[in-house]
Amino acid sequence: MNTGQMMLSLGAMILLSFLILRVNGSQLTTQDTMQNTKFGILAVSLASSVLESASEKAYDEKSAGNFVSKLSKLTDENKFGTDGGEDPDSISTFDDFDDFDGYTVADSSLPSAVFNINCKVQYVDPDVGGFVTSNKTWHKMLTVTVSSPSMMDTIKMSKVFSYWKLP
Repeated sequence: MNTGQMMLSLGAMILLSFLILRVNGSQLTTQDTMQNTKFGILAVSLASSVLESASEKAYDEKSAGNFVSKLSKLTDENKFGTDGGEDPDSISTFDDFDDFDGYTVADSSLPSAVFNINCKVQYVDPDVGGFVTSNKTWHKMLTVTVSSPSMMDTIKMSKVFSYWKLP
């Protein structure tokens, strides 16, 4: 083998090395994206489960057994959260929508990652575009935030629950 053939062989080996590195880098990026997407789907599923559980509850502690006709009878926003006899770590003991305020749990039931779930309940005013208000209204919004050290992004989902009765 002469010097020219040796240089061509060396050049070909260098090009092959660059190609292999590029393919491996692309594979790692694709796997990372797929993993992050999988965690995102799991986080959305967890947030949806909390929102659905909250929707099954009564609108307010005062409306759990009786019809409420005056806003003044609803729970003050600073008293949102669990009431006596309710376990702040167990959704199954909650009896109304605003019990979810302050609910925080680290869910490790899934083998792939630990998810941190945080909930916040607030009154919203539909007359001003659904913005959060400190005044009592017939509408409450639950915001569920799900994060994980394994995810790049944080999932935030909200649901507005309204109190009304058909005539």
